Amino acid sequence: MGTENLAEKAQILIRSRLCSPNFIFKPLSDSSDSNYSKLKFIISSSITEACNNSILLLGPRGSGKVAVLELVLSDLLEEYPDTITVIRLNGLLHSEDNSALKEIARQLCMEHHLLFSKMASFDDNSQFMIAMLRECGLAHKTVIFALDEFDLFAQAVVVGVSCRLDADQLLEKRVRSRFSHRKLLFLPPSKEDVQRLLEHILSLPMDSSLACDYAAEFNEKLQSILADKRFKEIISNYLNSNSTTNHLLRFLFIAISNMDLKSGFLSLENFKAALSSIQRQPKQECIKDCSILELYILVCMKRLEVREQNSYNFSSVMKEYKSVHDSFPTSDYYAQNVCLRAFEHLLQRELICFADNRGHTQSIEFRQVKLVVSYAELQEGLKSYRSCPAILLKLIDR
Repeated sequence: MGTENLAEKAQILIRSRLCSPNFIFKPLSDSSDSNYSKLKFIISSSITEACNNSILLLGPRGSGKVAVLELVLSDLLEEYPDTITVIRLNGLLHSEDNSALKEIARQLCMEHHLLFSKMASFDDNSQFMIAMLRECGLAHKTVIFALDEFDLFAQAVVVGVSCRLDADQLLEKRVRSRFSHRKLLFLPPSKEDVQRLLEHILSLPMDSSLACDYAAEFNEKLQSILADKRFKEIISNYLNSNSTTNHLLRFLFIAISNMDLKSGFLSLENFKAALSSIQRQPKQECIKDCSILELYILVCMKRLEVREQNSYNFSSVMKEYKSVHDSFPTSDYYAQNVCLRAFEHLLQRELICFADNRGHTQSIEFRQVKLVVSYAELQEGLKSYRSCPAILLKLIDR
């Protein structure tokens, strides 16, 4: 089998892993201190001891709350196939009592092979639900309510999922007390967890349909990439802005898609390309299309801000521009009317904007303005500008 075919198979395998929450979160569930272990213990205790329980799963979007919950439920359904009924609700769809009860009745009917009536009233659904819960209790069956977007429900029990850390404060006092000591926080993965995830997802199995020699060489090259300081910087830079597991998986999916099928192996360039494609900055792209004069104006404005001169106008910028030219004489010096046109062009492109809505009657030269681009965007824009004067790179760092 050719290297290209092997690489294509490896690429498909790793992509399928990235789309499988069960595969991704399984290694993080080994620890007894993990949210998976804690959640499974609470729910399994409720099943074995036939008691009620309630718990909140809180954390930012993409942190793995629903994935871990589904992993726990799938494991418990295997362990207790005849004693669990799972009802899933979503606060975006079932925030009203009527729609929530109707959905509960529908899922209970489906679970117990009963005929569901769409025309049933609120009272009918309410009585049916109470009767079914009573029957489940007599049959020693546990009903698990999994409530996604939990903060949109008026009140709820068992397992609530929300990206709002203050979701329990939205409940009535009598309901809030049930959740007061039963909250699991889903935090961004630690460096150790990220390292384990990368090895778990990207390493090829030695006992698959792939050739053992190819898998061994692929894993060897992968380990050298993971140990490279440049790779660690790439991952660190990305996680500084997008620290959730979901964002990390998206980043890895793009890197895998960039893999060169001819060579058959991942390279550091694949991860660099993934980082640049995800972190593309629209403002930075606009800077690349600016004229040299417009770059001078942006740098002058940034220098004024660095000196904590938060209030400035075109006239102030021109004074700074003249000061720069006097200190570092260059051929890039233009008349004030030319500079004004460049200034207006920057306003049109929204790289700068007026500081407030006052002063509509004033001339543009005297209205207060401010930069819309950050220091990092301006610096990267200057570095990627092909014919950027060297003096501007020096000025931006001073």
